[in-house]
Amino acid sequence: MELIAAILSGLLILSGWLLSKWNHEALSIAFYLAAFIIGGYAKAKEGIEETIKNKDLNVELLMFFAAIGSAIIGYWTEGAMLIFIFALSGALETYTTNKSQKEISSLLGMQPETAIRVVNGYEEIVHVSVLQVGDMILVKPGERVPADGKINKGTTTIDESTISGESIPVTKGVGAEVFAGTINVNGSMTVEVTKPASETVFQKIIQLVQSAQSEKSPSQLFIERFEGTYVKVVLLLVVLMMFIPHFVFGWSWNTTFYRAMILLVVASPCALVASIMPATLSAISNGARKGILFKGGVHIESLSHVQAIAFDKTGTLTTGKPEVTDVIVRTDINEQELLHLVASIENQSNHPLATAIVRFWKSHNHAMLLHPEQMEDVPGWGIKARLNNEEWLIGKKDFVGKSEALDFENGISRKLEMDGKTVVYVKDSVGIAAVISLQDMVRNETKNALKELRNEGIRTIMLTGDSENTAKNIASQSNIDEYIAECLPETKVSSLKKVKERYGNVAMVGDGVNDAPALATANVGIAMGEGSDVAMETADVVLMKNDLSRIAEAIRLSRKMNRIIKQNIIFSIAVIIILIASNFFEFLNLPLGVVGHEGSTILVILNSLRCLSGGKK
Repeated sequence: MELIAAILSGLLILSGWLLSKWNHEALSIAFYLAAFIIGGYAKAKEGIEETIKNKDLNVELLMFFAAIGSAIIGYWTEGAMLIFIFALSGALETYTTNKSQKEISSLLGMQPETAIRVVNGYEEIVHVSVLQVGDMILVKPGERVPADGKINKGTTTIDESTISGESIPVTKGVGAEVFAGTINVNGSMTVEVTKPASETVFQKIIQLVQSAQSEKSPSQLFIERFEGTYVKVVLLLVVLMMFIPHFVFGWSWNTTFYRAMILLVVASPCALVASIMPATLSAISNGARKGILFKGGVHIESLSHVQAIAFDKTGTLTTGKPEVTDVIVRTDINEQELLHLVASIENQSNHPLATAIVRFWKSHNHAMLLHPEQMEDVPGWGIKARLNNEEWLIGKKDFVGKSEALDFENGISRKLEMDGKTVVYVKDSVGIAAVISLQDMVRNETKNALKELRNEGIRTIMLTGDSENTAKNIASQSNIDEYIAECLPETKVSSLKKVKERYGNVAMVGDGVNDAPALATANVGIAMGEGSDVAMETADVVLMKNDLSRIAEAIRLSRKMNRIIKQNIIFSIAVIIILIASNFFEFLNLPLGVVGHEGSTILVILNSLRCLSGGKK
C-alpha cells in the first residue's frame, strides 16, 4: 500500500506540473495538495503517533514540517516532490524489512498443518497440534515431515535444507532422527513422534529468528536515542536560520525562509536512521537461510569483534562417539575370532566403549553375535563373562592385572595412552589376549573449519576435561592453536575468563549441558544445533547443523554487516554536511536538496540489502 500511495502521489505531481505549464495554477495546486495527502498521510500519521507515544520529535515530523513550509512560500512542486521521495524511500524500507522477514514467512509455510496418524493399523488425518509423544505417523514420498521423531519403519532420503542449510539430501533408516519441516524425498516411512509440535526444532528456529528481528543492536538503540535530540537541534537551527541571515547577511525574508526550509529538508537524519536496522535484519535473514541463527542484532554485531574462540572438545571438535583405532592380539589368537567373542560380550553392556567395540565389529562383519553363558558387569571397572566355556575379563588394566597388562606386547599400551587413546584390556584363561584402543575422533570438517578461522585472524583454544595426553593428541589432529586440559565444568568458566583477559572479546562453542555456564560467560556463546536444549537456550548463536565451518561464515557475515553499517553512517553524515554547506552558501535549491537528501536514504537502504547475499564482501 505504501508503494501504491507513493506511485499515485508521483503521478499526481506529474499532472500538477503539466497543468502549471499550461497556466492552470489553481488546478495544479489541487493536484499537488492531493499528492501531499495521498503520499504523506502514512508517514505523517506515523510521525504524530510516535511523537505522542514517545513524547519526542522524530524524522517524520521534520519532513512533514518541511513540506508544509515549502507550500507556504509557494514551492508546491518542491514540497510535493519531498513528500513523494520520502514516501518512496519509506516504501523501500518497508520492502527491505519484509524481504528480511521472508525467511520466516517461508518457514511458516513449510510447517505442515496435518499429519497421518496410525492407530492400530488404521490411518487418520489429524492436526499436528494434537500429536503426542509416542504417536506413530506415516510420511509418504514428497511430503514434509509433520513432527520431530525417529524412524520406526522404512528407509528414505530426507532433504534437511530447512533445518541445516545443507542442500544435499541425507539417507536415513530405522532409528534415525527426522525433523518437522524437512522433506521426505523418495521413500515411505513410519515415524514415532518424540516432541510435541510446539517444541520441535523447526518451531525453535522460527521463534529464535522472530525474537532476533525484534531485538535491536546497540548501534540501532544509540541512533534512536540520538534521533530525538538531533531533531530538536535541527528545528532550533531552522528557527535561527529564519532570522539571523536577514539581519547579518542582508537576505530578504523570502530568501531566509526558503533557505530555512532547505535546511529543514537536508539536515533531517533519514539516511542516518536507516543506516542500521535494514542491514541488521538482512544479515539475520541471510544467516537463518544458511542454518546460522542469531538471537538478536547485538550478537551479530558483537561477533565481528571476537579475537579468539574457545571450543569444547567432545561433540564439538570431535564426533562425541569413541571409535576403535587399534586392535593388538596375542600371537596365538585369530583377531577376527577374538573380536567376535569380545563384541558378543560387550553387546550385553550399554557403556559407550562397549557400544563402540560392537559397532566396530558390525561395520566389518555380519556374523551373528553369541550369547554369553554368564555375565557380570562390574561398574567402573569392566565386564566378567563366561563364553564358550571360558572365563573372560574385559576392562581396565587394574581389573585384568596391572603389571601383566602393561607388559603385554612390550608395553604397547603405554604408547597408545601417550597418544591420548583409551585402552581396553581383554584377558582369557591364559593371560592378556588383546588390547583394544579407542578414541573420540576429530570431525571431518574440524581441521578446515579451524583453518578458515585462522585465515580470519581468530585464535582457537580447546577446553577439555580429558588428560594432557589426550588433549595434546586432539589438538595436533585438529590444528587448534592452544588447549587447556583437565577442565571440570566449574573450572571451564574460570579458564574462559583467563582467555578473555588475554584476548578481550572471546566466543565459546559448545553443545552440552556442562557447556552452558561457559557459553553464558563468553562475549558470544555459540551452540551446536544437535546439542542439548540447555546449550541452545543459553547461547547467542545457534548452528542448526553441527558444521564448524559455519562459524567462519557467521563471522564474515557479521563483519560484512558492520562494514556496510559504517559505510552507511559515513555516507549519510557526509551528504548532510555537504548539503547544509551548499545551502548556506546559496548553491543549493530546494528540488536538489530534496533529491540529495532522499536519494541518500534510498542508496543507504539499497546498500543494506547487500547483507542478504553471501558474507565475504
